Amino acid sequence: MSAESTTSRTSPGSPSSTYYRAPGRTTAAFNRLVGWLARRGLSLQGSAELSVRGRKSGQPQRLPVNPLPFRGEEYLVSARGTSQWVRNMRAAGGGELRLGRRVREFTATEVPDAEKPEILRVYLKRWGWEVGEFFRGVTAESSDATLLAAAPDHPVFRITVKDAPR
Repeated sequence: MSAESTTSRTSPGSPSSTYYRAPGRTTAAFNRLVGWLARRGLSLQGSAELSVRGRKSGQPQRLPVNPLPFRGEEYLVSARGTSQWVRNMRAAGGGELRLGRRVREFTATEVPDAEKPEILRVYLKRWGWEVGEFFRGVTAESSDATLLAAAPDHPVFRITVKDAPR
């Protein structure tokens, strides 16, 4: 049995969805490993380490993410829902992505639900094997209507790198 839990949400497909699937012990350990590897320049399937300022502590919060290149832009998708990093990103408006010594500072703009289906489809094609369980039956092959109904549960941010990588 998994140690993962799901919080409630306001209603299915609601724009103010509070869906969140917390990581279990195994996932937390794996995330620490992936973050450690990213800090040393090793990416697993495109992973990087996200650093975003905590909205309460003001301290950088770090976790591994899968930045998604799509149509000449880059996105961060929260497969687990309205997580702490999502709340922090909404408050901070940006952060940093790290892969080894390469650090890219960026601003973030949240994508409206109506624009998410194509992004979610590409994300699920690339990482569905890893994150599919958090989408509760929605896959890359799901209809546009199904992806649109799932969109409120999965915040998406378009990121814009501020300057050349440092």
